Amino acid sequence: AVVLTVMMWLAVTLAGAQEFNRIPYSWKWIGDREVLFSYDGTFADSTAFVVDAKTGKTRTGVSAPQKYSDFPVKPEGAVNLTYSPDSTRLAFTRNNDLYVVEIASGKETRLTHDGTDLILNGFASWVYYEEILGRPSRYKAFWWSPDSRKIGFYRFDNSQVPMFPIYSAFADPSAAASQSQSPRVTDLAIGGSLSETRYPKCGQTNPQVRIGIVDILSPCCTGQSGEEASSTGNDVVPDSIGNPIWADFDPTLDQYFGIPFWGPDSDEFFIARMPRLQNTIDLYAVSVTDGSKRHVYDETYKTWLNWFDGVVFTDNGLYMAREFETGWQQIYFLSYDGKTFKRLTDGPNWSISIIRVDEKKGDVYFTAKRDATVRQALYKVDAEDVVTALTDPAYNAAGVSFSPDGKYFAASYSNVTTPTKVAVFPASGKKLREGRVVADMQGPDYDASKYALGQLVYMTTEDGFKLPGMIVYPKNFDPSKKYPVHVDIYGGPDSPQVRDRWVTPNSSNQWWSDNGIIQITVDPRAGGHNGREGLDMIYRQLTVWEVKDFVAWADWLKALPYVNGDKIGVEGFSFGGTMTSMLLMQAPDRFHYGIAGGGVYDWALYDSHYTERYMDTPQNNPEGYKVSKVLNYVDGYPTEYDGNTGVEPVMLKLTHGTGDDN
Repeated sequence: AVVLTVMMWLAVTLAGAQEFNRIPYSWKWIGDREVLFSYDGTFADSTAFVVDAKTGKTRTGVSAPQKYSDFPVKPEGAVNLTYSPDSTRLAFTRNNDLYVVEIASGKETRLTHDGTDLILNGFASWVYYEEILGRPSRYKAFWWSPDSRKIGFYRFDNSQVPMFPIYSAFADPSAAASQSQSPRVTDLAIGGSLSETRYPKCGQTNPQVRIGIVDILSPCCTGQSGEEASSTGNDVVPDSIGNPIWADFDPTLDQYFGIPFWGPDSDEFFIARMPRLQNTIDLYAVSVTDGSKRHVYDETYKTWLNWFDGVVFTDNGLYMAREFETGWQQIYFLSYDGKTFKRLTDGPNWSISIIRVDEKKGDVYFTAKRDATVRQALYKVDAEDVVTALTDPAYNAAGVSFSPDGKYFAASYSNVTTPTKVAVFPASGKKLREGRVVADMQGPDYDASKYALGQLVYMTTEDGFKLPGMIVYPKNFDPSKKYPVHVDIYGGPDSPQVRDRWVTPNSSNQWWSDNGIIQITVDPRAGGHNGREGLDMIYRQLTVWEVKDFVAWADWLKALPYVNGDKIGVEGFSFGGTMTSMLLMQAPDRFHYGIAGGGVYDWALYDSHYTERYMDTPQNNPEGYKVSKVLNYVDGYPTEYDGNTGVEPVMLKLTHGTGDDN
């Protein structure tokens, strides 16, 4: 069974009252009708319970922990231990080379032999880890084939990538112990640590990438000497195999490769490729026998494209969400031979996640922001391309998990004023959307009037974009009074902060209200609420339209009779830190106070893949980098203060960590 874990706010228990109940942390199906709910995610806790989806009957005392809670063998120095699909072997990297170990015998086999500080086999170069593979990858850049016989991997050459030293005030003994791993980390005698990170800034050289495929059952044929084989420092001398099959890509081209995937028969390794400009994506099927590539699919867009994500693979082809055609995201089917390509949905879909495909019936189940841009529901598109909502779009649905036969699903749902409920639903029939509630966070003594809860508000820009905000008023709010305002922002591309979902009241999120401050979170057009139309406007000029939208939000606030227009503060981190600084320098008459954390104050100093996706390179777009550079607006920050006006001086606080590699 596939485990879908939903992070829930822990219940708050107030003395003398039961306002909030505990709800399950995770759930998984253990049969076509039975779903197991766990309160701690182990599925072995004493409070875990099973619900029969058809009858609603509940039973306890059921334990179904994950098959493996730890690795049965742990080779010395192994990084990113990963089970083969048949669970007979583990793959891992050590000192930037790739290995496998048989679980039954403990026998190691070395798959690559040229790993160094600069050559990384199966271990990602920093920019791939941060921007393409993602932080959850923990730098892992190798992938087992379904038949457990082959491993595809990326080989990174960092020799031309500039090294950027990053100092942290904290020691990192575990990283420092592996001096040939990348980035190299050294604990310093004076305290702290130094990371020698191969960090490509905008316009600088990226790592070269080769794509290798190794058949782990091929005969040993390298003729490697015993001295070389034992250089791992391990007591077990690993066997080794022949050279990998290399995919037919030219590694010297300025390009990126996305997260690969295997075909169902393990005969082809599918690779997505983009040029450095990131406005074209091609999908290739690479032969495991000779590395030749077959072109399957291509896509081009006027600004930038995103990588394939959340793809569902079937026997006949793959299902994916793309956003190049209608201005919104749509679901497409692509056959493995590339000859069949069909759009299955229409309409204003965003943040699509494909949950399940029933090819026999022609049904595709997916969550999306479709009826509202601030919350998602579960939908089904059938063989006739008819889309049906399976959960009430008035609530945000999360953690959707289908029974093996597809007749039922479990999910949680909530909105900003409705505490989270966990329920089991039918996937079809007359009682569609009528879930059987198995856990409700709202306790018998819950009193909403005791808390400051959010309210959705909307602002329309002068050029017609409808943007959402979530406002929280002080307790005992009096509209005849004037209140200061704290504005939370981020502003990065397709990174919305306004979400209509339940957040359990606690001392932190109630602080603003308790202290007589209006709290509001707002998004700009770049947040994705208006599809590609809003996003495409920011291309090659990050922060320009975002500043205009946040200024419009300030004007919207100042027009409210109960807002003190001289006491509007703004706060954000990362991209939000960049925007906070921009606002205090370009619009200090709207935003009087700011706390900017971890911002990017010159985009030319940020990493290549992220920034160039939206900005192109500094060499190709010097004017865009100029207008997006915070440092160019420092003169707009007020440095003189007249104490006779009764208005406090404009104040900006900057926070930044020296050890932040982002």
